Amino acid sequence: MSTILPDLRYAKSHEWLKLESDGSVTIGITDFAQDSLGDITYVQLPKVGATLKAGETFGVVESVKAASDLYAPVGGTVLAVNAALESAPETVNSAPYAGGWMLKLKPADASAAHNLLDAGAYAKLAG
Repeated sequence: MSTILPDLRYAKSHEWLKLESDGSVTIGITDFAQDSLGDITYVQLPKVGATLKAGETFGVVESVKAASDLYAPVGGTVLAVNAALESAPETVNSAPYAGGWMLKLKPADASAAHNLLDAGAYAKLAG
């Protein structure tokens, strides 16, 4: 059974989003997604300052099984990327909701996160 945290929002494409107190959002992939991919060997992320649209590809995660695109759950400007994943992509497997975060965004629409799935709805999807 995959871990699904109650205080996060989720995209149908298996990315999670955490609303931060400063209005920014932190994004990564879910425990279900990392488990489905297997051992992650490479993560490609956008550059700081890049502007993303909701649903747009923002990077790629490669594993021993497959390469998968990463999709922005909301649109906005990239404030930070997790550079530690360059040398330790396996962190996404071991800590998808903590050290395995991928990027921080300043959302273009502060209310967009509320259009994502809550934990209960995501649990049914990932079931």
